[in-house]
Amino acid sequence: MRVQVVIIGGGPAGMLLSHILGRAGIDVLVLERRARAHVLSRIRAGVLEAGTCEVLRKHGVGERLDREGEAHDGIRVLWQGAEKPFTIDTLAETGRPMTAYGQTKITEDLYAAHDPACVTLIENAEDVRLYDIESEAPYVTWIEDGAQKRADCDWVAGCDGFHGVSRRSIPESVRREYERVYPFGWLGVMSRVPPLEHISYAHHERGFALASQRGPNLARYYVQCAASDRVEDWSDDRFWSELLARLPEDEAGKVTTGPSIEKSIAPLRSFVSEPMRWGRLCLAGDSAHIVPPTGAKGLNLAVSDVHYLSEALIAHYRGDHGLIDRYSQTALARVWGAIRLSWWLTTFLHTFPEETEFERRLRQTDFDRLNNSPAARTDLAEQVVGLPL
Repeated sequence: MRVQVVIIGGGPAGMLLSHILGRAGIDVLVLERRARAHVLSRIRAGVLEAGTCEVLRKHGVGERLDREGEAHDGIRVLWQGAEKPFTIDTLAETGRPMTAYGQTKITEDLYAAHDPACVTLIENAEDVRLYDIESEAPYVTWIEDGAQKRADCDWVAGCDGFHGVSRRSIPESVRREYERVYPFGWLGVMSRVPPLEHISYAHHERGFALASQRGPNLARYYVQCAASDRVEDWSDDRFWSELLARLPEDEAGKVTTGPSIEKSIAPLRSFVSEPMRWGRLCLAGDSAHIVPPTGAKGLNLAVSDVHYLSEALIAHYRGDHGLIDRYSQTALARVWGAIRLSWWLTTFLHTFPEETEFERRLRQTDFDRLNNSPAARTDLAEQVVGLPL
């Protein structure tokens, strides 16, 4: 095969990039190692920045978002010892809305919009390998139905996640990786019970907790747990007991408990790999960076990467090479802003093993400043809602 762009990965980043490039008349091949049904079965949350919604609407995949997305215009914090919940109203502070709309739905929308006339999508592509990415004639091989296939191309876009092949194709002598691994994880439980009315973050000396929603009768709750914990360590009774202990009494009284239908532990880390372009390979999404879920920035960063990369590639094929030459620098500026916010929120809302009274007093001082300073609330709201692309 001969195409202009090969995209590795058929998740939201890869499918959005292929959709935008295909609409611009660029010949695209997408290689996804799993079947479409598996990709669409992955349940993921999604709190979308205003800029993310604008990108989706601009490229014709915002109709369902506008119909089913729910306003999410604030951070509601239940702080141990505070008389009442503390809320940063991002819409009031910035004038820019945020929307709760699941990543799974975005992926469904993108697959539904997939146009085989513009984009070739190959599922179950095994053993993908990249060659000659430092040259102007890279190519990609994969195994399909037991036979090796090859595609020559101008560019490769690595949208295959943290464990994918793309980032590892950049030489170790070139690749710089930065990582912060947190000494705890999030134990998440899904239950078919009415959720709390508001999405709420809880800070408590026993650890962080989060109450969120997946539907009118589907609740998703999280509690901070030790990094060494296993799901088997947490019975439903233990989980609900710990969650209720970390919520204020009046909020705990509103929680409806029930059997879990899904339970998992997610480790927390901050990770960045630089550069995001090497030769004719460009990284986007989780292949280049990971953020803890505290700031809800993972999906939004993937969309901003795709926005910058698609504009750069379209401009390149029209004769302007400046954007593609600056892609890594442009994308990383936004990445590091999100890394910093997610790190701060994680530090602010969680308790750390063996933390000192000095650290606890600093955290309380940050909370008091947010309560008393309109400027501090606006600053945090601008970071949460996302600066314009």
